[in-house]
Amino acid sequence: MRKIKVGIVQYGAGNQASVINALEQIGAITMPVNVATDIDKVDKLIIPGVGHAGKAMAALRQTGLDSAICKSKIPLLGVCLGMQLLGRSSSEGNITCLEIADYDTVKFNVTLKVPHIGWNQVRLRENPLFHAIPDNEWFYFVHSYYIPNSKYSIAKCTYEVEFTAAVQLANFWGVQFHPEKSGKTGLRVLKNFIELCK
Repeated sequence: MRKIKVGIVQYGAGNQASVINALEQIGAITMPVNVATDIDKVDKLIIPGVGHAGKAMAALRQTGLDSAICKSKIPLLGVCLGMQLLGRSSSEGNITCLEIADYDTVKFNVTLKVPHIGWNQVRLRENPLFHAIPDNEWFYFVHSYYIPNSKYSIAKCTYEVEFTAAVQLANFWGVQFHPEKSGKTGLRVLKNFIELCK
C-alpha cells in the first residue's frame, strides 16, 4: 500500500519536528512545502502551530503559499496557530488571515493563567477526524488566543470561557490542541486525518 505523503507548510513554525515525528509514527512520509508548486507533490497538507500570526502570514504571502492554500482541494489540517490562520483575522498583530472561514481569533481575557497550557477535556462532534475517539477525551493545549464558538466548530473546550477546539470547512480541518503532544489519542487524530478526511 502506498504511503501517504504529507506536506508540512513552511512559515517558521516551532513545532515541526514533533509533528513530523508523530506522522512518521503512524506510517506517513513528510515533505516540506516551501512554494505553491510543492502542493502538487503531496496528498495532504498540515499547517503546524507555534509562532506569531503576523509573522506567519507575512511568510506565507512572501512565498505565495497564502493564495495556493486557499485554492487547494486536498485535505488540510491546521494545528493551533495553523487553525487560527484559516480564519478571517487575528488580534495577534491585528492582521488579516487566509479568510477561508469567517471566524476571528481573539486573545483570552480570563482570570485563569494565560497562556492556557496543559491538558483539557474536549467535547467532540461526530466527524471523520474523531473516528473511534470517545467524547470528552483529553488533549494538550498551548495558546493565548482562541476562536469563539463558530458555525464551523466540530469540537469545543472550556477555559473559563467556551472556545472552539476544532473546525471543519470543506477540505479544511483545524485543531486548537496539539495532537503531536496528546499521546495515543493525538496520534489517532492524525491517523484519522491521513486515512479518513477527504
